Amino acid sequence: MYTIEELIPQRHPIVMVDALERIEEGVSYTTLEVREENLFVEQGHMSECGLIEHVAQSAAARIGYLFLQRGERVPIGYIGSVNHFRLERQPNVGEQLTTSIRILQEVFQVSLIEATVQSGEEQIATMRMKIFLEQ
Repeated sequence: MYTIEELIPQRHPIVMVDALERIEEGVSYTTLEVREENLFVEQGHMSECGLIEHVAQSAAARIGYLFLQRGERVPIGYIGSVNHFRLERQPNVGEQLTTSIRILQEVFQVSLIEATVQSGEEQIATMRMKIFLEQ
């Protein structure tokens, strides 16, 4: 397995994924421990923007892995839109998040994903995101 820095273009202090855990049948899984020093943590909680960035980087880790497996350069992606965002609660410092990314549609350089962020068995947030890859 690759390090997260090999899979995504972001670098410290903006890295929002600790590891790509696995990919199976159109779904990938990443993890992130919410830390106090995280740029998106305020007053002991991760912000909504932090969750959105975490999901985007989780999707990027999947793409990076697939491209590296084919011997290709990891592309840069851009968030095109975020829809159906539902936040149950903000995660706290010290929580371990597990995020699933399900591919709903891929056409050319555009992916539509559905993400679920969990802490243990508790669902924290869900959203859909459209991501454009740089050619």
